Amino acid sequence: MARVKVDIPAHTHFTATIPVRVTDLNYGNHLGNDALLSIMHEARMQLLGHFGWSELSIGGASMIMADVAIAYKGEGFYGDVLRISMAFDDLHKYGFDITYHITNQNGKEVARAKTGMLCFNYQERKLMPLPAEVKAKIETNC
Repeated sequence: MARVKVDIPAHTHFTATIPVRVTDLNYGNHLGNDALLSIMHEARMQLLGHFGWSELSIGGASMIMADVAIAYKGEGFYGDVLRISMAFDDLHKYGFDITYHITNQNGKEVARAKTGMLCFNYQERKLMPLPAEVKAKIETNC
């Protein structure tokens, strides 16, 4: 069976810490896959906020998620504080990837993930180019 492989770049743009809540657990009594995706969303909002952006306002554009890949590496449990190291990667005409290296408070790897984010105009319902000022700010902070 082919496995999803997510490469984590050497650089990090921002690190968030988010605790695993009891509501994040599944029937296996560990962090559920759906909860991890929600935690990644919170971490992404913190990353964008760190740069003065949001998913609806990033240099005159908005963002829409094109894809997501998660490679699970270990379990997360109630009480764990997840450390999510994020980086912008693979910048292109219409957006970029965000990578997520997720570890627990003991440094044990929980997951590696990436989301493909595209610039989008919600009024016109179409893609738009990555604003030059956003690209420059990301490249300056590598």
